[in-house]
Amino acid sequence: MPGIATPPAPMVPPAATPPTAAPGTTTEPSPRQSAQTGVWLAIGTICMSFAALTSAMVVRQGAAPDWRHFQLPPLLYLNTLVLLASSGTLEWSRRRIAAVPVGTASFAPRLEGLSGIYLTLALGLLFVTGQVIAWRQLAAQGLFLATAPSSAFFYVFTALHGLHVVGGLVGLSYVVRRLRRIAGPVPRIALRAAALYWHFMGALWLYLLVILATRV
Repeated sequence: MPGIATPPAPMVPPAATPPTAAPGTTTEPSPRQSAQTGVWLAIGTICMSFAALTSAMVVRQGAAPDWRHFQLPPLLYLNTLVLLASSGTLEWSRRRIAAVPVGTASFAPRLEGLSGIYLTLALGLLFVTGQVIAWRQLAAQGLFLATAPSSAFFYVFTALHGLHVVGGLVGLSYVVRRLRRIAGPVPRIALRAAALYWHFMGALWLYLLVILATRV
């Protein structure tokens, strides 16, 4: 009717749109982060284990007069050179494989990198074999695990390190198996993690060699 104001139409709020996640964001760690984190956790655990053993050896050496000093087998120094050389060949292979363009169809760079890793595996096995020979040389001197506290720590240190080196060889063998797949991607992340662990094994052995040479 004329003269009567009509009430305004009610305001309807717009429908809420569901929130969308930002592109490229995720809460799950990337494969690179997982591999690197796992290796660093292993390195930290190994460091704490050998630090505890070193402290136990120092305390045991000063706690009783039965500590027996002996000369380390000279083969250990040759084994050191072998392990350091294996670290060098692995780093060369890692750099060679890392230079392969992503998505390349050429298999030649992989073969060149594989040759260095095969050499690393051979040197690693040579190191472990040399450690066993050094144990036999020490046993020929009449020094066994239960002979004296000093010889016991020598066997424990070298045996634990040898077991970790064998673990590194297993990891490198896994990388080699993936590299041999022509159709598969280049396992840069796995190779980088395995190389980090292997270099740590070389640094750890240098530390152990200094400790053994100065304490036993």
